Amino acid sequence: MAPDSRFIERIRGAMGRFREARILVVGDIMLDQFVWGEVSRISPEAPVPVVEVERETMLLGGAANVANNLRALGASCGLAGLIGSDSHGRTVLDLAGRQGIDTRCLVQDERPTTLKTRIVARGQQVVRVDRESRAFLPPDRAERLNRLMDEVISEVDAVVVSDYQKGVVSEPVMEGLRQACARRAVPILVDPKPENSRLYKGVTLITPNNREAELMSGLRIDTDHQVEEAAELLGRDLGAKGILITRGPKGMTLWQQDKGIFSIPTAAREVFDVTGAGDTVISAVALGLVAGLAMCEAAWLANLAAGIVVAKVGTATVSVSEIEKVLEERRELLPDGVGSRTGGEWC
Repeated sequence: MAPDSRFIERIRGAMGRFREARILVVGDIMLDQFVWGEVSRISPEAPVPVVEVERETMLLGGAANVANNLRALGASCGLAGLIGSDSHGRTVLDLAGRQGIDTRCLVQDERPTTLKTRIVARGQQVVRVDRESRAFLPPDRAERLNRLMDEVISEVDAVVVSDYQKGVVSEPVMEGLRQACARRAVPILVDPKPENSRLYKGVTLITPNNREAELMSGLRIDTDHQVEEAAELLGRDLGAKGILITRGPKGMTLWQQDKGIFSIPTAAREVFDVTGAGDTVISAVALGLVAGLAMCEAAWLANLAAGIVVAKVGTATVSVSEIEKVLEERRELLPDGVGSRTGGEWC
């Protein structure tokens, strides 16, 4: 069957409303440093390559990359979390300002700003060096962050929690966020870390990858049946409305509280770098929901966006025009009106 033209028009209509969306991103803010160079010899000191540096770039990473993705798709975005009172923290503020990201909810602390340095030679990552603190926020910092978020929740359409387990996503922060969002009927979407599963109870949508879903559910995931079982178990245990498991070359699996399981085939043709792919997924699905798509439609949109971003090197983003191009050129990726779930409409 031919792709459902109604679906294509709904996706296009939603993307046209992205500029009206207002999203608050809460989580672990990082700075991604890329050191680009060439390797022509092995060190005489140890059997390791010598990288001759040609250039360096600084990019927003972690939760800040989610904000960057949202801005690249046209949405208004605020960023809530912790940065250090250091030069890297100032760089985060500078880069966020250039992207038009609202930084009213950033709290500064004595701890260093998380910095991830990736050394890349001939298009391949040679090594990554992390400088960070994983301690939970001190009580006074968590209280200040909650106050700042409470002041802006009424201005946003959705909250995205980007958890990299660096200390921002904690019990007091999540409890304050749940209460503030419940008062204003604002959905919460979470890109999780398995160790913090207990913190995500009652949120709208959780987007683990395959390994994270295994650790969170306690189930081994090798087959379609196993991933469906894990998604349903997680959804019911956490009281979420949806669980979207990203499975790399196997696409995505979505469980919805009211509609059950749907499978979405991968949109990726080539995979050069998965850095930040999860950030793109949760950004696209959040905007899809805010723009009026059903959860399964928003998941399909996120799948298209992820297929684009993994073909890029580095902490990348995707644009509406790039998604439009995929809609035009790769109709085989689109649902045919029956879809991937036997016995009913796909969405």
